[in-house]
Amino acid sequence: QVQLVESGGGLVQAGGSLRLSCAASGGTFSLYTMGWFRQAPGKEREFVAAITWGGSSTYYSESVKGRFTISRDNAKKTVYLQMSSLKPEDTAVYYCAADRATAQAMATQMRGYWGQGTQVTVSS
Repeated sequence: QVQLVESGGGLVQAGGSLRLSCAASGGTFSLYTMGWFRQAPGKEREFVAAITWGGSSTYYSESVKGRFTISRDNAKKTVYLQMSSLKPEDTAVYYCAADRATAQAMATQMRGYWGQGTQVTVSS
């Protein structure tokens, strides 16, 4: 059983930056592909980014590619999402996820563990 706790959300102006963190416990962190998803009001949860267990492979949705960067620190059991050039349409609850899958598989077939989410609000 893996527990995930997100932090770092908040209110930021359009064009600004924010870094989310997700601390994991209760499992062998380095065995899991880690990812971020988001859900805006009235919309389905959508994939944002993923990073494989060793950090050598990353995968992004087209909507965030070039603006967001996912990284991980296996020693700290933490995954990060650095968000830059934020837009109002990035406003959502952001969820951390962990799965024993490839980064691409996580994007469409996430069956692992979820965090409780952290709110990101981008004002125009």
